Amino acid sequence: MDVKDYMQRLGRQAREASRATARASTAAKDEALLAMAAAIRERCDTLLAANAADVAEARANGLDAAMIDRLTLTGKGVEAMALGVEQVAALPDPIGEISDMKRRPSGIQVGRMRVPLGVVGIIYEARPNVTADAAALCLKSGNAAILRGGKEALRANQAIAACVREGLAAAGLPETAVQVVETTDREAVSHLVAMPEFVDVIVPRGGKGLIERVSRDARVPVIKHLDGNCHVYVDEFADAAKALRILENSKTQRLGTCNTAESLLIARPVTVSLAPTLCAMLAAKGVEIRGCAETMTLVPQAVAATEEDWYAEYLAAIISVKIVGGVDEAIAHINKYSSAHTEAIVTENYTHAMRFLREVDSASVMVNASTRFADGFEFGLGAEIGISTDKFHARGPVGLEGLTSLKWIVLGDGEVRA
Repeated sequence: MDVKDYMQRLGRQAREASRATARASTAAKDEALLAMAAAIRERCDTLLAANAADVAEARANGLDAAMIDRLTLTGKGVEAMALGVEQVAALPDPIGEISDMKRRPSGIQVGRMRVPLGVVGIIYEARPNVTADAAALCLKSGNAAILRGGKEALRANQAIAACVREGLAAAGLPETAVQVVETTDREAVSHLVAMPEFVDVIVPRGGKGLIERVSRDARVPVIKHLDGNCHVYVDEFADAAKALRILENSKTQRLGTCNTAESLLIARPVTVSLAPTLCAMLAAKGVEIRGCAETMTLVPQAVAATEEDWYAEYLAAIISVKIVGGVDEAIAHINKYSSAHTEAIVTENYTHAMRFLREVDSASVMVNASTRFADGFEFGLGAEIGISTDKFHARGPVGLEGLTSLKWIVLGDGEVRA
């Protein structure tokens, strides 16, 4: 296979298909999604067999336990995949929505219309369910998609792709509206991210190495986040019970997600009363505490934090803890060390809460709530294609609207410019 020719062909087909998906009715898109979900259910045994072959090969190749866990599909997982597609079908269709219409002195009406981005390239690792999720979100938002999954999930991804094609065909939409790359050659990624004539945006989902490579090589815009160094700041006006509950959930509910808290900041006025209790809870949950000098005097089990710890996304049972003078120092610390993903303040002080919301420069900022809520489903988006920590176009969880843009429209009745 000539990989460049193959990817160029996928790109041309996707660009042509994107014209059909952009003009497709809501009814047609929903019909395709529901047929896709039905096909996933009907082919459950086929999907599980393909996945079992992928898992067996992954084990033989020595993939670590965490990767095997992300790769493995179960009957429950296949049903969840089908339900996820049906949930996307039930979401409101954003395409064609007109907003902000205003009549100008000239007589024309000016507003904006929501339209698809065009062709979305998605590069991801391990999880085969992403194939169905990404296909559903791209289709519902009127886009065509080129999906490049990890080589470790090739068989399952191709089996899911067959369900996607069946759904598209049932609704009379081109099967090339969603294409799953069939080659595992890494060169395919290099071509996918460098075809601005065919691809409008790239969404990488995976480890930091993958995202850095895509960001470095891409010649089209990239929707991405690199790290999830999320903070919980316990203010001097915090409710102690809320602080304990929020920190426990933010850090210990799941260790390996991008919205897990990796850093704890505590206001100095409540250090003596709260730091030992908060850190005792973390220690009881098996979390290693890497603290500043003040933390170490109050928390015997803490070890000294380094400068690198303040930047770290651990994705493990480790947290950095720093005592700060108050909300000013907390905001300054977060804006210096955070990865701009998600931050939370625990406080009963309205002024401090509003300052935190306005001044913390992250994609999601929360008051008295766990950082684990930074998620498309929890935000009411129905599903997400990923998280963006960039400031242009999409920011935070990226759902259907994040896969669209707004264009200006003008309605007139024969007006001409004077």
